[in-house]
Amino acid sequence: MAIFKGAGVAIVTPMKENFEVNYEKLEELIEFQIDQGTDSIIIAGTTGESSTLSMEEHKEVIEAAVRFTKHRIPVVAGTGSNCTATAVQLSKEAEEAGADGLLIVTPYYNKATQNGLIRHYTEIADSVKLPVIMYNVPSRTGCNILPETAAYLYKNVENIAGIKEATGSVAQAARTMYLTDGKIDMYSGEDGIVVPLLAIGAIGVISVWSNIAPKKVHDMCMKFFEGDIAGAAKIQLEAEPLVDALFSEVNPIPVKKALNLMGMEAGPLRMPLCEMEEKNAQKLAEVMKAYGLNVI
Repeated sequence: MAIFKGAGVAIVTPMKENFEVNYEKLEELIEFQIDQGTDSIIIAGTTGESSTLSMEEHKEVIEAAVRFTKHRIPVVAGTGSNCTATAVQLSKEAEEAGADGLLIVTPYYNKATQNGLIRHYTEIADSVKLPVIMYNVPSRTGCNILPETAAYLYKNVENIAGIKEATGSVAQAARTMYLTDGKIDMYSGEDGIVVPLLAIGAIGVISVWSNIAPKKVHDMCMKFFEGDIAGAAKIQLEAEPLVDALFSEVNPIPVKKALNLMGMEAGPLRMPLCEMEEKNAQKLAEVMKAYGLNVI
């Protein structure tokens, strides 16, 4: 059974001005997401600045998300690392914290082979009982889970349930679905092509866009599942300028800026991420207003 179906938010990690995690604000953001219909909270992923969280913070952020969500919707914890042993440790801690599933990015920088990926994901999955979503984003990691590898892991490791598909290639996604007989739980990792991936059998999205327009993303998925393909496509296409602006600089720079423009006080970014360039920030604000978002 899938961890969730529909719109999962790759939620930001709000920071105070001194760069400490702002847990009070995180609770507010989670409440906003649940009130707006989001189907799952994905905590401590790329958008959550996991790469600059300490091990202790990583554990505490996941624990906080579970506590704030109160089992109303599933919590999926990002627990990937370029070190298999570290990913195992993070995954065990997330399981102990009460997470409902794990999102595990491919090893980055050291660029594992396909055999290495099989060993990496197998060892992590075998260390826990939680369902695992593999996260394939080669543009950031330099490492691509080929469809054949994804299919092997899905078929041979019991708790590997799904894949977050962020290659940007519908063709690769289609081959992965073909090789798994359409059964792998695929989530779009690209906000710009959610409906196309739903059309080939994906069951939802892990979304940056959902941080600022959660009801829209949820409704898009629900319309598709209810057979209103035209309605889903309309929501997808209307958001194209916004999605483009949200990725005009490295994620999560623009989405944190967007939340701050909305008065939601997501706070600053941890270095080496830095504030958005002024011209891009102005364009983002214009697009947000045109989309109907409240920019203060």
